[in-house]
Amino acid sequence: MRAKRPTKPRSRRPQTSSRPRPANPKLVLFNKPYGVLTQFSGAEDEQTLKPYVPFNDVYPAGRLDKDSEGLLLLTNDGDLQHKISHPKHKLPKTYWVQVEGIPDAAALKVLQQGVELNDGMTLPAEAMLMDPPQGLWPRQPPIRERQSVPDQWLCLVIKEGRNRQVRRMTAAVGHPTLRLIRAAIGPWRLAGLQPGQWREVPPVW
Repeated sequence: MRAKRPTKPRSRRPQTSSRPRPANPKLVLFNKPYGVLTQFSGAEDEQTLKPYVPFNDVYPAGRLDKDSEGLLLLTNDGDLQHKISHPKHKLPKTYWVQVEGIPDAAALKVLQQGVELNDGMTLPAEAMLMDPPQGLWPRQPPIRERQSVPDQWLCLVIKEGRNRQVRRMTAAVGHPTLRLIRAAIGPWRLAGLQPGQWREVPPVW
């Protein structure tokens, strides 16, 4: 029996995107209203992006829950979409979070250092108390209010994108989220966009 020759390790080639770059790349900033899905189709009783975004060649770079509001990025450039949404890039996402009760220093410290969730410990985050955002639009429907329990706004910056992560983080420290608005993704910000409004920006990063 002949001895088998040792196999040579295959050289790894750098991975490249299989999608061709579009001739006219787009990047759209959209302020997603409460109750709108981050997709262009849905059931008859569901609100989607279709009535708001007048492009048929863009798709969301990441997601935003139906019951959350704020910044959503859409693009027709697969490479840019990957850079924005892939966890390995750890692009910071800034949220304005209205929570039940007033978090103390201990609760803020837990949010900052990492929260133990059922899918593991979160990465360190920025968390601080903030005044209600200036020029904030009313939510429809309004949040539930309890006269006996105060509420407080937080600014929370995370570099992950787990399912309903911010809501789970605040609940874990005893302060359920009442209202959640994404204010920024990396260098892109709402910057005056009202719910349902969009703005096209240069597709560079």
